[in-house]
Amino acid sequence: MAVDIKSPTIRNLEAAFAGECMAHAKYRYFAKICRAAGDEETAKVFEATADQEILHAFGHAELLFAQETMTPAKCLQYAIEGETYEYAEMYPRFRHEAMSEGRMDAVAEMDEQIAESKEHAEMFRSVLDKAAKRFAALARVEEKHAHHYQAQKDKISAEDRIAA
Repeated sequence: MAVDIKSPTIRNLEAAFAGECMAHAKYRYFAKICRAAGDEETAKVFEATADQEILHAFGHAELLFAQETMTPAKCLQYAIEGETYEYAEMYPRFRHEAMSEGRMDAVAEMDEQIAESKEHAEMFRSVLDKAAKRFAALARVEEKHAHHYQAQKDKISAEDRIAA
């Protein structure tokens, strides 16, 4: 098994990305609580801050997943890997720990997340498979056109040699 060694900067960017994403979600949730309590003004402050937090996260994501190195297929692959990790490793471990603490509410949440993460991974895998089939079909069409153009070029070259 290969060891995945990341630079401190990459690890820090990943942690900062995770933190900013968590702050965004947490502040959206806090806004929901404040709004339910009738405090619209505080809810709006949390939402405005959440909007800033996600922009910070996007800045970190741009460094982690440089647009010039990314393709739709790579994005899908990263998503599949992330969702697979969630349902195969992360949530089962969390579920086990919640079970040992007798937190059946958390066990139920983890079970739901395991199921949803599997669905997400399958959805991304399906999109990736369909994209691969589309690309293969396009490649065949392009190859057919290339052969047709080459045949025309060869014909013209042959006619030019005969005329010369």
